[in-house]
Amino acid sequence: MAGKTDQQAKLQLEPHQVLLRPLVTEKSVRQSERTNAYAFEVNPLATKQDIRRAVEELFNVKVVDVRTQNRRGKPRRRGFRFGYTKNWKKAIVTLHEEHRIELF
Repeated sequence: MAGKTDQQAKLQLEPHQVLLRPLVTEKSVRQSERTNAYAFEVNPLATKQDIRRAVEELFNVKVVDVRTQNRRGKPRRRGFRFGYTKNWKKAIVTLHEEHRIELF
């Protein structure tokens, strides 16, 4: 790929490909009520800019901040066989105080 920068060579993800599912846990629900921040499982290839664009397009809200974490898979055992759950990427998206997302 002579002459192309990393940004041009990067795969462009559609908004529905970026956000895989919302994370609805006790901690994330409390966080959404108190700080207006929502947690999502996202595509591991997605950047913070991709996540911001996807949330704004899919939910029609204004995003203030995006924080990401790469989560390692946990060791699991079934009988005498050992394995790991998959690695995944988590995004915590903070919205402008005027906006809300109704997940359920």
